[in-house]
Amino acid sequence: MLPEPLLEIKQLKKYYDVKTGWFQPKEQVKAVDDVSFTVYKGETFGLVGESGCGKSTTGRAILKLQELTSGEIWFQGENIADHSYEKMRKLRRKMQMVFQDPYASLNPKKTILQILTEPLRVHGLYSPEERVQKAIEILEIVGLSEYHLHSYPHEFSGGQRQRIGIAKAVILQPELIIADEPVSALDVSIQSQVINLLLQLQRDFHLTYLFISHDLSVVRHITDRVGVMYLGKLVELAQTEELFANPKHPYTKALLSAVPITHPDEEKERVILTGDVPSPLHPPQGCTFHPRCPDCMMICKTEKPPVVDVGNHTVACHIYST
Repeated sequence: MLPEPLLEIKQLKKYYDVKTGWFQPKEQVKAVDDVSFTVYKGETFGLVGESGCGKSTTGRAILKLQELTSGEIWFQGENIADHSYEKMRKLRRKMQMVFQDPYASLNPKKTILQILTEPLRVHGLYSPEERVQKAIEILEIVGLSEYHLHSYPHEFSGGQRQRIGIAKAVILQPELIIADEPVSALDVSIQSQVINLLLQLQRDFHLTYLFISHDLSVVRHITDRVGVMYLGKLVELAQTEELFANPKHPYTKALLSAVPITHPDEEKERVILTGDVPSPLHPPQGCTFHPRCPDCMMICKTEKPPVVDVGNHTVACHIYST
């Protein structure tokens, strides 16, 4: 039996208008350019790539925290791309986000009790007494206690603040959580604790994750499938272990070759990319990766690569289409 799609992204685009000078026409930065993928119920789908590739913008556009330029966002069989603010506000009970910076995402003027009960109050769930009890329960689940209810965010460590951010997202018992670099601001020792907490919550609450990260080691540990983004485009998609064992796209190969080796007797060839990431304001013609690609062909400089299925991978590369 095929898994049930929970979230389907079709040809998502998010462009930003940029002024380049006085009396000059506006130009566009294509932060997310024609991205499509499906997230199945109960799985963890990862989005990886260099800083500035558009992965965080994709997550925010899905929740409509930023208005998309075009495309479709199907959630539980309904296209929510054109939903009004009021419709999206109600829908966010089922779609929550965990942000990268746990301190910036928590209101410093509110106690933890106020922060955790606010989503329940906004959505009209439970009585005031029941909301307090729910806050106590979720705090204990994420490893804190009732003692912390009347504290403020600045009184906690980074790891504790991220646990509170996760508790705030989970307290509504959503279907989907978009986790945007949830452990990148934390120490490595704390990262493993937060990752294990996310896995435990997924089992206990039957959650589905869209996990956005640049840390490939974390992505390999927590995800079921991975999409690789480069300069606003999705260049490869595959099962996690398949992608790490047998990458197809030249950019994916370069990314994976940069992962540190932990075994002293293990060796691997490092793929060195020349040049810098092109400007998203003036991306290269053809394949956007061709100026840095070690396998570049003439067709790569003039034509956009088609998306093709190669084994268990979906790859946007001319190598597999010619």
